[in-house]
Amino acid sequence: MNAPVRHDELLPTDLKPLRFEDVAHLPGPMPARLRTWRTVQFLRDPRGVIERLYETYGPVFRRQDHFGWGVTLLGPEANELVLFNRDRIFSSKLGWDPVLDQLFPNGLMLMDFEQHRMHRKTLSVAFKPAPMKAYLAGLNEGIARTVARWPAAGQMRFYPAIKELTLDLAAGSFLGEPWGPQARAINRAFMDMVLAAVAVVRRPLPFTRMRRGVQGRAFMSAYFAREIPRRRGRSGDDIFTQICNAEDEHGRLLTDQEIIDHMNFLMMAAHDTLTSSLTSLVYYLGRNPDWQERLRNEVDQVRARHGDPLPVEALGELELCEMAFKEALRLVPPVPMIPRRAIRDFEFMGYRIPRGAGVGVNPMMTHMMPEHWPEPERFDPLRFTTQMSAGRHKYAWVPFGGGAHMCLGLHFAYMQAKAFLYRLIGERRIVLPEGYEARFQMVPIPRPKDGLPIFLPHR
Repeated sequence: MNAPVRHDELLPTDLKPLRFEDVAHLPGPMPARLRTWRTVQFLRDPRGVIERLYETYGPVFRRQDHFGWGVTLLGPEANELVLFNRDRIFSSKLGWDPVLDQLFPNGLMLMDFEQHRMHRKTLSVAFKPAPMKAYLAGLNEGIARTVARWPAAGQMRFYPAIKELTLDLAAGSFLGEPWGPQARAINRAFMDMVLAAVAVVRRPLPFTRMRRGVQGRAFMSAYFAREIPRRRGRSGDDIFTQICNAEDEHGRLLTDQEIIDHMNFLMMAAHDTLTSSLTSLVYYLGRNPDWQERLRNEVDQVRARHGDPLPVEALGELELCEMAFKEALRLVPPVPMIPRRAIRDFEFMGYRIPRGAGVGVNPMMTHMMPEHWPEPERFDPLRFTTQMSAGRHKYAWVPFGGGAHMCLGLHFAYMQAKAFLYRLIGERRIVLPEGYEARFQMVPIPRPKDGLPIFLPHR
C-alpha cells in the first residue's frame, strides 16, 4: 500500500504550458494558424477526428486545441499507464481543471493522491450495502411511477423523458425527498453546467455558455447550502444526509463548502452519465429485438422467482441485463475522453513525454479497436461472458475510468440500470421508427441529436 503523500508535494506549481518545441519530436499535426478552430472541428466530430489522427500518426501523437499543445495516448496499455497511475505521474485535478474548475471545483475527480484518498473514503459511506438497499426501494417506486405515465401508443422522444426520470430518481436517492417546484430550474442548472464544460469561450461573459454554467453552479450551491443545516446531526438513507454526517478517518465532518462541491459533482456524475447510458442501451435494444427478447426472458424468470418490485437479492441474477448495459457503455462511453496532466517526464512506446503535458486517453477509441473487440460496431453483450473476457486486456474497457479514480458510484449505476430494465422490459417493447439510425453528439456527455424517437407499446 502506498504511504501517504502530501498533496502539495505532488502538484508542482511551476508547470508551464507546452510549446511546439516541447512536443516536436512526437508524431502529430503541425501548428495551426487558429488553434481554436481545431477545437471547433473536434467538438463537431470527436470520433472522426481521433480516428483520422490515429490512422495517420499511430497510438501516440501530439495534438493542439484551444488549451494549447498536449499528447494523446490510445489503447489499453495507455489506459493502464495513465489511469492506474502506479508511479503517480499524472494529476487528475490538473487534467480536468481547464474544463471543469469553474463549474465543479473540488469535486472528487478534481482531487489527487492523499486528498483524493481521504475524501473518497469519507464519501464511500454513502455507497455501503445498507444505504444501497434503501436506494433500490426508491428507484423501484420512481421508475414504476414514471414508466406507467409514458405513452403506450404513439411516438415519444426518449432522451428528454429519461433525463427527467433520472433527475427524479436523483431526488429520491440523493435527497430522500422530491425536488419540489424548483425541479425544472435544477434540471436547467445542471444542463447549463455540463454544456459549459466544452464552451469555446472560457470566461463567463454575458450571453455565453460559460456564464450560464457559472450561474447554474451558483444556483445549485445556494440550494445545497440551504439544505445542509437540516441534514446535520440526523440520520437518513439518502446520499446527501449520509455525506452531511460522514466523518473522515480523523473524526472530522466535511465543511459546508466541501459538501456543496461534492454534491454538485456527484449529482452531475450520477444524473447526466446515467441519462446517456440508459439512452444508448435502449437504442441498441431497439435495434436488436432478438437481444431485447433475451433480456425480457431473463427478467420474466427473475420476476417469477422473486416477484415485484426487484429485490436487492435478485440483482446478481440479471446477468444478461448487466452484459447488455456493459456493451452499451462500450459502444457509447458516457465519458468519451479522460484528461490528465503529467507532473513528471515519462516514456511510453519509446516516446519521451515532457512534464506539464496535458495527456488524454480515449475510451471512445479504445472501445472500437478491432484487435480487442472483433466487429466493434456490432452490439454483442456476450463479449462480457467470463469465457469471452478471458485474455482481454483489463483496460480495454474503461467507461468508469480506472485506478484510484474509478467511478465511486459504479455499483449504483449498475443497480439503476437493472431496476430500469426490470420495469421497462418487463412491461413494454422498445420499437424504433422504420429505418432509424441514431446520431450521437459525443461531447461533453453523449446524447442523441434528435432526442431518440421511439415507441413503447405494451407487450
